[in-house]
Amino acid sequence: MRKNAAVRLLLALLFVVPAFIAEQLVAQKARGLGPSTAAWLSALAACVLGWAAYAGYVRLVERRPLNEFGRAGALGELAGGVSIGSLLFALTIAVLAALGIYRVQGLRDASVLALPLALAVGPGVIEEILFRGVIFRIIESALGTWLALLISAMLFGLVHLVNPQATLLGAVSIIFEAGVMLAGAYLLTRRLWLPIGIHIGWNFTQGGVFSVPVSGFASKGVVDGTLVGPEWLSGGQFGAEASIVTVLLSMALAAVLLRAAARRGHLVAPFWRRPARATASATASVTAPVTAPVTAPATAPATAR
Repeated sequence: MRKNAAVRLLLALLFVVPAFIAEQLVAQKARGLGPSTAAWLSALAACVLGWAAYAGYVRLVERRPLNEFGRAGALGELAGGVSIGSLLFALTIAVLAALGIYRVQGLRDASVLALPLALAVGPGVIEEILFRGVIFRIIESALGTWLALLISAMLFGLVHLVNPQATLLGAVSIIFEAGVMLAGAYLLTRRLWLPIGIHIGWNFTQGGVFSVPVSGFASKGVVDGTLVGPEWLSGGQFGAEASIVTVLLSMALAAVLLRAAARRGHLVAPFWRRPARATASATASVTAPVTAPVTAPATAPATAR
């Protein structure tokens, strides 16, 4: 990684990681107020502190507009992301139900939705800021889209090993489904609204609708359902995210997103494949667009940011 990108990554982490830790601390300190209240306070901390930390880094260090959180079209991208994430997981459950892996036992009152919604919002915001806005974006500016995708997806999967009921199968599944798919969503728009929406919709539908464990965390949703069968198919105690069905469906969507991003010319070549002029320009300004050829499947010139 080029020196300036490495420095920017370190500085960005110094801004954003404290917000990530603060979200966790708020949830712990507020437990006495009840699980729902604690979860909503944690979600609020993730949104406010996460945005403030990222905005502070971008404006003070990179000295540019906060394009990743541009307001024009934000609501449509966020709502579209929530819809995509929800529908994708609903499709996953439909396939698992058809295979006899997901079984419905009954229904619960809609009041149970408050807690899983809060638990979806917090991670959906802070994790996308950290992994796509910081780690993926800055590494990509030096090493290009494909290496940044590999590195950020692996890190995103590995951090899930600290979750309850964590398994190696679950972590590897997260690498291929969420790590790649969410980076693809960012690449498509070069903004964070779409991946945040997908992340929130995905997690909420798992826990709030179908009562499926969310990355190892047990949840109660409107549909009282359970997963049975072999771990490679059901996901076991980690949840359906570790199911081969989920991985295949998510990778299919990731392929669509990446192909669309390539057609828009949103992929970035590694610095050693850029013309000298483009490399110099990219060094001078992280937002100045320059073009360089990229490898397949891209069919359009890559844009260095």
